Amino acid sequence: MLDLRTVYECNRCLGCKTLHPQVSIINLENPSLEEDAVKFEFYAVLLIEDCSGGCCCCGRKYYDYSNATMVFLTPGEIFRMSKENTLPDKGYLLAFHPDLLFRTSLKNHIKNYTFFHYRKEEALHLSRRETEKVTCCLSNIEDELHHPIDTHSSIILSRHIELLLDYCTRYYERQFITRENKNKALLEKMERLFVEYIASGRLQGGKLPTSGYMAGELDLSVAYFNDLLKFETGKTLEEYFELKRLDIARHMLLQDGHTPAAVARKLGYPNVQCFSMLFKKITGVAPSDYRLSQN
Repeated sequence: MLDLRTVYECNRCLGCKTLHPQVSIINLENPSLEEDAVKFEFYAVLLIEDCSGGCCCCGRKYYDYSNATMVFLTPGEIFRMSKENTLPDKGYLLAFHPDLLFRTSLKNHIKNYTFFHYRKEEALHLSRRETEKVTCCLSNIEDELHHPIDTHSSIILSRHIELLLDYCTRYYERQFITRENKNKALLEKMERLFVEYIASGRLQGGKLPTSGYMAGELDLSVAYFNDLLKFETGKTLEEYFELKRLDIARHMLLQDGHTPAAVARKLGYPNVQCFSMLFKKITGVAPSDYRLSQN
């Protein structure tokens, strides 16, 4: 594995001149690396222009755009394009060290760009127009890199990077829309997982399903799962699960033998008083009166 600790080391290994010690844009055309994988000790954004022969490893499907692909890596992450290639054969690498963000607005909210925590298989796939916009952002960064370093450099560079990431946020939301049918299938599977989880009795021990559990069952990263759920439903997992749990409670209360105490216990509420309070807040009636109100 090739461990790139600094932007300078990255430039040296990939044959690029260092214009700034903390930022670089590297042309990846025919990178020659003997190592099987590379570890970036800084933020890395890959724009993959030639997806032939390795695209499936980045999760592109028939319903995705195919002009270019983007992958986002956090410091310390290990990347391998495919079994044949360590890095893509054609594209660009934007490398920037966390120290660049010191005293910039990007430092305060780079954590909001959750796609840095997506898997490689959850990459962003761009249309031609989107690719042109991303390329334009990279060109603006490149132009600033050729300017002599001064007291404004880190702020201007970080703002150009921030603009690029904002566009990528927009394009990821567009990708959620173009993957609507796939996403609905994932949500339907999640619904079945909820039912199976409750039927297994695990809720009775007060152990609620976590994002990690759900994401693992759906073969997604936690960050991608949370963003997908929020985009499709407008809710976090906790909010979504609470509404589904109350919906199941309503159905159970209409069946013989399901007292409020039994329902509260089966659905993992701390006690019947807590269950009754939440139930009445949502439905307007107490659990003990719900069947009568429905009749």
